[in-house]
Amino acid sequence: MQRLVPEETPLAAEQSPEQSVTALAGERVDHRFKALPPDAEGLTVGALAAERRNLFTGGFTTPVLALSAESVEANLALLETYAERHGLAFAPHGKTSMSPQLFARQLEYGAWGITAAVPHQARVYRAYGIGRIFLANELVDAVALRWLAGELDADPGFTFACYVDSVRGVELMDEALRAAGAVRPVDVVIELGAGTGARTGARTEADCAAVADAVAATSTLRLVGVAGYEGEVPDASPERVREWLRRLVALAADLDAAGRFAGLADGEEILVSAGGSAWFDAVADVFAEIPALSRPVLKLLRSGAYVSHDDGHYRHLTPFNRIPEEGTLQPAFRLWAQVVSRPTPEQAFVNAGKRDAAYDLDLPEAQVVRSARDGSVRPATGITVSGLSDQHGWVRTEAGAELEVGDWIGMGLSHPCTSFDKWQLIPLVEADGTVTDYIRTFF
Repeated sequence: MQRLVPEETPLAAEQSPEQSVTALAGERVDHRFKALPPDAEGLTVGALAAERRNLFTGGFTTPVLALSAESVEANLALLETYAERHGLAFAPHGKTSMSPQLFARQLEYGAWGITAAVPHQARVYRAYGIGRIFLANELVDAVALRWLAGELDADPGFTFACYVDSVRGVELMDEALRAAGAVRPVDVVIELGAGTGARTGARTEADCAAVADAVAATSTLRLVGVAGYEGEVPDASPERVREWLRRLVALAADLDAAGRFAGLADGEEILVSAGGSAWFDAVADVFAEIPALSRPVLKLLRSGAYVSHDDGHYRHLTPFNRIPEEGTLQPAFRLWAQVVSRPTPEQAFVNAGKRDAAYDLDLPEAQVVRSARDGSVRPATGITVSGLSDQHGWVRTEAGAELEVGDWIGMGLSHPCTSFDKWQLIPLVEADGTVTDYIRTFF
């Protein structure tokens, strides 16, 4: 297999994300990539994209996941406009797509950097030129910290910050970084937990103060702000979410008043971060209330699911439902599967299942049918996906529903984070079916 990027060669100081992703076009198309045309075997991805094949007539096999080029572009533009309008910086969570091509596009559309959750993701980001990474977790893996120290020391322009939420975590980070001979300190933000029974994060302001004391006692870490995830607020409501966000803002102000950010240089900003894909309107509202601190504040939003949006979970949760005057996200995924069995008038089976479709939150939604006879497309009226096996989708059909073996069913998906991860190379498709590019993922 052709190697696209030397495994241990940091590219961030040498290439921009746009430059580094061009190497992906040189990867060869072969059996590793589901649904791609068998007669494209041996072509480079770039050569196949240049052919601008049609998804339905260009030799693709089913099932095939398609990503709408127009919807992705509209979503990228909308979040850029939203962030600018509300004075927010933006570091979309890259775990959603794990696609360097989409990262590059997000940066082109104004993103400050890209958020990660685990060290592997940060390594992928660095291999493809990402210069600013926010890791929304406490990083206590000694091997990963040694790698991070090397990246920071090798590239003075590399910006990195991660959570801390415990004194023990600070001790482990300090120990690992000293053992690694780290020269640059690692920037950290204190994670405030979203409440009793929530996920990670220090639970009380007193806990946060103890963590700040522990950071101050080290030379390997530097406290630069506070952060958290409002999506974990128990029994979340607009009022509860805003209440917790105001606690986060107050924590930043209290730490600043106590001189906890003294390690920041002149001109550097205090980092205050929150914002998943369900409550970023509340984040914008409360972050607008941040009082004047001793330094400017970087108000960092981290929503990631917007790039593809979906036809289920986030369609119901998106803040744009509450603020329609600000715009509308467009679902970009459509999974096409073929009817392979029609055993009764009430039942059919397609050749896509759990290996192909997200199913952790909602089942796929049958939206359209493409006739195997003449290629015409009609609404999937009376057709419902009722279950998934590993490689089959169970379809229930009402009386009068038109469906026969060979037809293609186009399905909307719920939860982009578990849609991207099932496909290594995803056709980017225009409305007329023309495939313009292939989106590479690294999970």
